This record gives sequence, C-alpha cells and structure tokens, in this order.
Amino acid sequence: MAENFAYRGGKAAVAFAMEDYYIWDCSVVFAKGQYHLFCSRWKKDFGFGWNWVFNSEVIEAVSDTPAGPYTFKRVVLPRRGREYFDGMNTHNTCVKYWNGQYYLYYMGTTYGGDIPTDADSIPLAYSLETWNRKRIGLAVADDIDAEFVRCDTPLLEPRDCRYWDSTITTNPSAIILPDGKTYLIYKSRAGFGKPLQLGIAVADRPDGEFTRLCDQPILQFADPDWHIEDPFIWYDVARSKFCLIAKDDSKNGSSGLTGEWGAGFYAESDDCIHFEVAPQPKVYSRQLEWQDGHTSVQGNLERPSLLFDESGRPTHLFCATGDGEQPYDFKGNTYVVCMELEQK
Repeated sequence: MAENFAYRGGKAAVAFAMEDYYIWDCSVVFAKGQYHLFCSRWKKDFGFGWNWVFNSEVIEAVSDTPAGPYTFKRVVLPRRGREYFDGMNTHNTCVKYWNGQYYLYYMGTTYGGDIPTDADSIPLAYSLETWNRKRIGLAVADDIDAEFVRCDTPLLEPRDCRYWDSTITTNPSAIILPDGKTYLIYKSRAGFGKPLQLGIAVADRPDGEFTRLCDQPILQFADPDWHIEDPFIWYDVARSKFCLIAKDDSKNGSSGLTGEWGAGFYAESDDCIHFEVAPQPKVYSRQLEWQDGHTSVQGNLERPSLLFDESGRPTHLFCATGDGEQPYDFKGNTYVVCMELEQK
C-alpha cells in the first residue's frame, strides 16, 4: 500500500514575481552558491487567456535563499524562428543536473499566423491549432551561466490516432537516475474534448531516445470526473519508490481524490507504471497561511515542483498562482509561491 507524503507545507512566501509580466510554472536547481529558478513569462499587456501558447518565454531568476525572493537574471529560451517546433513559444520548465550538465525540459510551440497581442481577440480555432502543436523539448548547458543549447527536434512526439496520446506532448517532469537512465512523465490526449491524461517514457540518457513504458496512460480512474494534471515526479532512493504529486483537477463538481478542487495529491509506484494513490493523498491546499500571518484561498495552485537537499529530502514546494479567489481569476497578477516543507 502507498504511504502518505511525509511532509506538510509551512507558511507561504512570494518567491518570484515581475510587475509587467505574468509568471507561470517553476523549477529550481542549486548551483554556484545560489538557487536558480526557471519559469515562464509573457507580457501582461497581452492578457492572460491563450497567450501562454503564443507569447511565453522561459527565463531564469536567482536567489541566495531557496524561498527567495528571486531576481530576474536572463531570458533562457527566447523566440528563434517559426521553422522550429519551439520557435515561437516556450513554457513549462523542469531543470535537472546530471554528470556535469544541466538539462532543461520544456514545452514549445510554433505557428504561422500573426503574433497575438490581445488575449480577447485570439480566435478559438487559432488557439486550438497552436495548442495542438505543443511538443516537449530539451536544452542543455555545460554551466548554469552558459547558453542552454536546444535540440532542434522534439524529445517526444505524439503517436498516431490509434493511441490515447495522438495530439500533443507537454508538461514534462523528469527523473535522472545516477546511471543516467531518465524517466519522463508527460501529458496528452486523443483529440479535442477527450480527457487529458499522463504517460511515462524512458531513455538510457537524459537526452536519449525516449520510448513509452506502456501503451496506456497511468493513473486511470473508474470515475470519469476524477481528473489530474501538472505532475511532478521523483525517485525516493531510501524507499525505492517512484513518487508523484499533481493537481487534483476534478470535473463537474466531483470531490476528486482530495475533496478539494485544485489541491495537490500524492501517489507512488514500484515500477513507474502502476501508481497507488496514498490513503490520505492531499499534499497541499489552496488555502494558504502567509509568513506575515494572514490567510488566503488561492484560485489556483498549479505546476507544483519540489526542491531537494543533498540527501534527497524535499525541502520546499513551489507552485504557480495568482491573487484571484476564483479559479483562473488572477486579477491581473500571477507569481510563484514557495512553502518550506516540515516533516509530519
């Protein structure tokens, strides 16, 4: 039987925000005495809406402490041309270190039409067409301060229409084991209106050729209203377990896995295929207590990611959020929030 997640989130703090930009997703790595946060941004002038598939770019920010606040450092993955699969848009970060190199997994898109500058005026058909071009990419750097050099082809392509993952590959989260073997979790679906589901692929190296571990999606539920997204995956060496946290994205008013829409849940596996949901699966709630003592109910807490110490113990939880109290009502402001983890 799966065990419960052994940690609880402490008081929250805003780790990173930019006045003129929407901020989304987050992945942190420690290098050269600093914490390096990789995330996505796009201009607030463009609006929220669908602009995360049209106008996002991956950036880096740094801090001397894991919870921040982080200071903007540079754009890491800017536009590079429509001819590339990721040439017009980069998003969804996951940074890892292995064997002297830094591996940045992400999602990229391209498109042939105009660059949208107003979220309210983007035709739905244009948005869906571009959304269907989402592909997982990889950029590699020999030094945290060096250029991240991108692969020119996607790391993982969708399969044909016989399979559940025939439209996109997106939302990457990776595990790199000491010998270089790499597990990659991703999100896809069979077509418009079909449920978004999660798959697992594996390669001998972080940049190697990935193959699916199984033909079917992981974490399938009998209740069609139980839905999950935004996975973060890691390997617990001490317990020999593949571990996962993700967003409880239940539909149609269902209580879902945690009893709270938008909360985080925990599951674990022996083989990275068959995952068991913990008996008490809730990892975090949308209700936060902040370091200054006030509390809030966030409309969203998405793209959870963990930071680990040298022993492999998770120490901090990061999520993308905004100021609105209702889902996807961000009141013009989004940012990365950090919670220091405490052992239960």
